[in-house]
Amino acid sequence: MALIYMRLAQMEDLDAIWTIILEAKQLLASENSPQWQDGYPTKAKMEADITAGVAHVLIVDGEIAGTASVIIGNEPTYDVIHDGAWAEPFADYATIHRIAIASGHRGQHLAKFFFSNIISELYLRGIHNVRLDTHRINKAMQHLATEFGFTKRGIIMIDHGEDRERLAYELNM
Repeated sequence: MALIYMRLAQMEDLDAIWTIILEAKQLLASENSPQWQDGYPTKAKMEADITAGVAHVLIVDGEIAGTASVIIGNEPTYDVIHDGAWAEPFADYATIHRIAIASGHRGQHLAKFFFSNIISELYLRGIHNVRLDTHRINKAMQHLATEFGFTKRGIIMIDHGEDRERLAYELNM
């Protein structure tokens, strides 16, 4: 079995992270999803995530195989939720954003490893509520979220792009 672990991203990881983001954008485009097709996320955004200490990488046998940004604290786009409600609206929470697996590592169920590591780290840090959002066309992310016990809570509106509606999910541990 391969050695698989998660760590905080470092600035020297930026090029590998950016390659993974570009591959994910191509995958979403091939699925006719407008998600990540409006220029977001940018390389500058990924660099800012690294600088802020919220960017994580999944390492498989010494190679960066995935990226995700995990932000603890308020996510302004989650302040208003339509067609539903957060189960724990006033609890501290973390948000999983910009998660992607390298094209050469797809099909290995690595997103499950990544989610497990992220959730475990958050739990150890005392964060027992986790949120994420995804486009209605992104069935893979919806499946992963529900497989890990996230519940669809409603719809939020992101602050960029033309198709701004996103399905909002929450995990309460």
